[in-house]
Amino acid sequence: MLTEKAAVSRGAAAKGDERHFTIRDLAEEFGCTHRTIRFYEDQGLLKPRREGLARIFSHRDRARLSLILRGRRLGFSIAEIAEMLNLYDADPGHVRQLKLALEKGRARLAQLERQRADIETAIAELRELESIVVEKLRQQGATAER
Repeated sequence: MLTEKAAVSRGAAAKGDERHFTIRDLAEEFGCTHRTIRFYEDQGLLKPRREGLARIFSHRDRARLSLILRGRRLGFSIAEIAEMLNLYDADPGHVRQLKLALEKGRARLAQLERQRADIETAIAELRELESIVVEKLRQQGATAER
């Protein structure tokens, strides 16, 4: 992952202390496509400024993209991610944002644990079925091929 300093040296413009990134900088840094970034912009999650046809992303956009991609990896919907991100500006102390993130995180964790239990049950049932079929094949003088 690039540091801000590395991103600036790779062609991102810097004005004063504020860092700026091109869509290419962000796509390379986060391993996603330009189309993905444009999609999040279309959804209102990122708000780059325009210079002609070029999109110029701020450090804030970069941080938001990082959170969006993490949220997607964790299985949150775009709407859930937007809700959590929008609380950042509405809640200066970030208490509501943190509580919402905790609530949604716990719910997602519970969902994944239920899915894992279902998968473990299915695996056990398939192994049992495999054993039954292999035994029936053995009884008939056939071999079970892998």
